[in-house]
Amino acid sequence: MGELETLAPETRNLIDGERVEASRGGTFDNLNPATEEVLGTCADGTQDDMEAAIAAARRAFDETDWSRDAETRARCLQQLYDAMLEEKEQLRSIVVHEAGAPVTLTPWMHVDDPIGMMAYWVEKARGFSYEQEMEPVPFMGRPQRRILQREAVGVVGAITPWNVPLYLNIAKIGPALASGCSVVLKPAPDTPWSATHIGRLAAERTDLPPGVLNIVASSDHLLGEMLSTDARIDAVTFTGSTAVSWSWAASRPTSSWTTQTSPPYCPARP
Repeated sequence: MGELETLAPETRNLIDGERVEASRGGTFDNLNPATEEVLGTCADGTQDDMEAAIAAARRAFDETDWSRDAETRARCLQQLYDAMLEEKEQLRSIVVHEAGAPVTLTPWMHVDDPIGMMAYWVEKARGFSYEQEMEPVPFMGRPQRRILQREAVGVVGAITPWNVPLYLNIAKIGPALASGCSVVLKPAPDTPWSATHIGRLAAERTDLPPGVLNIVASSDHLLGEMLSTDARIDAVTFTGSTAVSWSWAASRPTSSWTTQTSPPYCPARP
């Protein structure tokens, strides 16, 4: 680990497989919290952008084989993992600059170990037992066969904070994609490039179907609230304050909305 690479981040959002500027053309400054230097800009996503991302994720889950094709998921996640390894030094530079992370901490909580987590989700996508034979139970004098099946929950809305951004982005999209969900990721406006750069790798170096992974950065902290109120979102993974979590949870019926801070995204369907 020598000198940091020159910053060359992706500044566009990822929606329906395409890297796009904000629908209204807006951008916002990305600041180095250690120096208050303006590092550059990022696409300033709007409600229209979030609406497009949610629609794309819903379509990708409902109309493609992504949720049922574990082999494709494993291949795509392997591609994303390989791309992250190749871009590791750029990702390190991004995290140090936009999150103010000390370089000496990046091998652990910020960059190397989080990227290594993706290898785990590759293997889970490839080898997870989605169907399990259960012990027969007697019924009316005859043994009854039982099978436990696990299937993807659907469209996942992921909302991440600024403190360990790359780690949390990977910790949310990794298990969701591995289990067959589609994802809309809303990163903190303080650390947008740790998410949008993943979008570049997904678009350029993987075979992820359009809409499976969407990333909408925005200066609006409340844009993520759309993920908690839209009925097309099946599960929300949110890292943030308890007060915000409870207020969002109260905004819609619990029967159609769940909050999670960790996997799994494959509920059992006995």
